[in-house]
Amino acid sequence: MTIQLVCLLLVLLSAAAFSQPLDVLPRYKKFIEQHVNRNIPANGCDSVINGKGISKTNSNECKESNTFIKANLNTIRDICRDAGEPYGTMTRSIQPFSIIHCQLLNYGGRLRHCQYRGQARTRRIAINCDRTWPVHYDGDIVYFQN
Repeated sequence: MTIQLVCLLLVLLSAAAFSQPLDVLPRYKKFIEQHVNRNIPANGCDSVINGKGISKTNSNECKESNTFIKANLNTIRDICRDAGEPYGTMTRSIQPFSIIHCQLLNYGGRLRHCQYRGQARTRRIAINCDRTWPVHYDGDIVYFQN
C-alpha cells in the first residue's frame, strides 16, 4: 500500500512539474518524441526515426512518412494558445516553421531498418491541441486561403 501511495505521489508531482493535466501528458510526450527535433538535418531521418523506434501504430512496420518540427517546445505550444488559428478540427500555425519531412524509401521495411529521404521545408503546420497542449501533428500546409 505504501509503495502504491509513493508511486501515485510521484505521478502527481511529475504532472505538476509539467503543469498540465494528467490525461494530456502521455499524448503530449508522444507528440514531442515523434515530431519535435530542433537539430535534425535533412539527411538525419534514418538515424532519428530508427533510434527512437518510430513506426506505424501498434506495429513494427516502417512509418510511411514522419515530419519533425525544428522549433522549441514553447514556440510550438504557442500555436495552441495565441499563435494559431482554427483549421477545421485542428489548429494551424500563423507563422511558418522549419520542418524536415521524412518519406519512406523501403516500403515493407521493418523497424530499425527503415530508410527515408528527408526534405527541408518551411511551412505552416496543422496540429491537434488538447486544451493548450499539442498532442498530434496533422500536416504541413502549402496552400490555403487567408
